[in-house]
Amino acid sequence: MKIAIIDAGNRDSWDKFITSHKESNFLQSWDFYEFHTSRGNPIVRRIAINEKGNIIGAYAGVVEKAKRGRHLAIAGGPILDWHCKKLVDQIFDDIKIEGKRQKCAFIRIRPQLELSDKSLKLMRDHGFIKAPMYLSVEYAGILNLEKTEDEILAGASQGFRRKMRKAEKNSITVEISNDPEVMKDFCDLEAKHAKRQGYVPFTKNFLTKQFEAFAKNDEVLMYTAKKDGEILAMNFMIFYGNEASYHYGVSSDLGTKYSAAPLLHMKAIEEAKRRGIKRYNLWGIVGLEEKKHRFYGVSEFKRSFGCEELKYTPAHDYVINPLKYQLTKIVETARKKKRHV
Repeated sequence: MKIAIIDAGNRDSWDKFITSHKESNFLQSWDFYEFHTSRGNPIVRRIAINEKGNIIGAYAGVVEKAKRGRHLAIAGGPILDWHCKKLVDQIFDDIKIEGKRQKCAFIRIRPQLELSDKSLKLMRDHGFIKAPMYLSVEYAGILNLEKTEDEILAGASQGFRRKMRKAEKNSITVEISNDPEVMKDFCDLEAKHAKRQGYVPFTKNFLTKQFEAFAKNDEVLMYTAKKDGEILAMNFMIFYGNEASYHYGVSSDLGTKYSAAPLLHMKAIEEAKRRGIKRYNLWGIVGLEEKKHRFYGVSEFKRSFGCEELKYTPAHDYVINPLKYQLTKIVETARKKKRHV
């Protein structure tokens, strides 16, 4: 089989191929890289084609111009048949070529591949080493949307069902919007949430450009819970291919008091099922033993849904410039410890 790897230039054929793979999500969508382009970051979109011109593999990445080291980041990719060694080898060779062409100090990849001894060996065999910092979610909570809503609720914890009843009793209303103007309310609420939880929030520009990129093709919705006109909680949801992704969520103290978040998720699940989506990704969780991790509390909330737990092969790096990479390793190791992640 002859394989050629070229730049991708067609959104429709790209998304058709990506979404034909059940493991894929928005991290390799066309529009996610339109977002990166809107922020002035160079991107790479490459497709592998066979003799007939059919796409048989693809990957997209963004060049991050970080002070600690310019690098090519590929989250949730490549998308391909991992059993085809020739294809895998050529894709990985092409990734290395692109990283060097972009004058990167290293390449970071978190493949959309379940964690196993085999997956770790594959990364080692291609010259990659375990990264000091994560790249997107490595451990996720997944809900099977082929179940009915009653079955989903039956599989949730008693605490979750109790919160749902409480939200309904408190007459919480839910507003749904794909208008980027809603990001003003989201960012205002996020700033308060970040202050309360002790983290650095994303900028309004960063979040708004993401929302705009996905809104153009009806791939995003904002869910807002209100009581007596006051915003309690907001969920930023992305709907792409086989997966609905809980991308970001924020809440107020009152939102916690009135149990608004579970109601927002059930509304998003309704929409995902209406679109024929099979999987609801609650996004990142941490291990039960990681009680000091700053995401431990939210992980317990996500587990209350009765989700299945999926571990992806963690982020790995291919080193191009050893000196610059060593600086990256020192900085990121310290940052990870400071942030309790």
